[in-house]
Amino acid sequence: MSPAQAFDGPLEPAGPCRSRIPKSYKAGMRVDGLIYADGTLVEAIRRDNAPEQVANVATLPGIVRASLALPDIHWGYGFPIGGVAATDPADGGVVSPGGVGYDINCGVRLMRSDLAREDVAPRIGDLVDAVFRTVPCGVGTGGPRKYSASELRKLLREGSAYVVRHGQGWDEDVDRTEAGGCLQGADPAAASDRAMQRGRDQVGSLGAGNHFLEVQAVDEVYDAAAADAFGVAEGAVTFMIHCGSRGFGHQVCDDFLKVMQKAVRKYGIDLPDRQLCCAPVESDEGQRYLAAMRAAANFAWANRQTIMHLVREAVASTLGASAERLGLRLVYDVCHNIAKMETHATPAGRRRLCVHRKGATRAFPAGHPEVPAAYRALGQPVIIPGDMGRYSFLMVGEAQAMDETFGSVCHGAGRAMSRSQARKQVRGEEVRRRLAQAGIVARSRSSKGLAEEHSGAYKDVADVVGVVERAGLARKVCRLRPLGVVKG
Repeated sequence: MSPAQAFDGPLEPAGPCRSRIPKSYKAGMRVDGLIYADGTLVEAIRRDNAPEQVANVATLPGIVRASLALPDIHWGYGFPIGGVAATDPADGGVVSPGGVGYDINCGVRLMRSDLAREDVAPRIGDLVDAVFRTVPCGVGTGGPRKYSASELRKLLREGSAYVVRHGQGWDEDVDRTEAGGCLQGADPAAASDRAMQRGRDQVGSLGAGNHFLEVQAVDEVYDAAAADAFGVAEGAVTFMIHCGSRGFGHQVCDDFLKVMQKAVRKYGIDLPDRQLCCAPVESDEGQRYLAAMRAAANFAWANRQTIMHLVREAVASTLGASAERLGLRLVYDVCHNIAKMETHATPAGRRRLCVHRKGATRAFPAGHPEVPAAYRALGQPVIIPGDMGRYSFLMVGEAQAMDETFGSVCHGAGRAMSRSQARKQVRGEEVRRRLAQAGIVARSRSSKGLAEEHSGAYKDVADVVGVVERAGLARKVCRLRPLGVVKG
């Protein structure tokens, strides 16, 4: 099986913006596959062969309802990126590192401001330069400080609250972070010494690849009431941070893939793809992976919190006013790559499930107790980054997502080509020139990184969020245009 092959299996219409892979397609499928996409996106998805991975995920023990994929779906490790699967531990449900990915809790946070676009435009170069100098970025780059082993263990248990308590943020930041910026049950002892070593100096660093930091402006508002509740308005400047758990999370995944390969044999689990290696949630291997994965998720939240603190300092210094006076407040932080224990409705009643979201974003609706009190009457903010040359979107979760996708939607635009294909199309300096022509200031440690991330390498995120909205999973609040971008 290869992403170079086209999917030639069945994709049956299953309602507006929905296509089904019937469980009769492949031996071992326990549930149907369900892909959220319109006709245009379905054809692109077929060419990527990611539907084959959707069918493979449907063979996992204990899977509930369906193997799901959002419109940004593309080929990944085991699970497709843009895939969602919930398993029931009471029915032999498993947890799979491939359903989380290497960059555990890669996610996005959005910070609003009282600044208007016209306030920032004359100094956008200075502002982006200041952020680029202040926030460490690039392959292998460390953060602003090295944590001792005991400090890191505390951070891994407490997440973003730990760095806030040490002066890197405000209490309200924690309230406006998914899960309060901390998954309970994290155990640093479940992570290897190598993971601990890799993580000690990387808190507060952006990394490379598709990670970025953008200065943006709200250029279109679709839901004025929601925008007002989230503290954004047309013409306002926002800041978006996209990164994850750096080397710590990567090492956790790498270590536990080896553990799970043995667990598959131990528990007699038959899989169509060895990259789906897994273990029962309630097994020793499953519990150890979850404990280490939660520690990596907490690392990622502390990382994004620290980066936001550094951005506040850079903006305040450049513009000569405090972060408080500039209104640099967190709107929300969502994670993309994670497995979480959540209660959802199933045909057997409400059950505690292990929900894998790989390249997928939580989108809980109004009234859900896990939505911050400030937003509960409205619903959870859902942040959908696009590409650095076009736009991103802020959305809000709808009740139908709870009924169909375990409260999940897309996480971004989704790649339309591989990184190597993208580099063959255009050189990094040409990307920088095109961005400048569009009025976007770009700073990057790597010219190659710019080439890999050019707009043509991604689907148009407007098409992706359009499907999500028409499917009733989330609705658009506003569109955000980039003014400046920092990449590794």
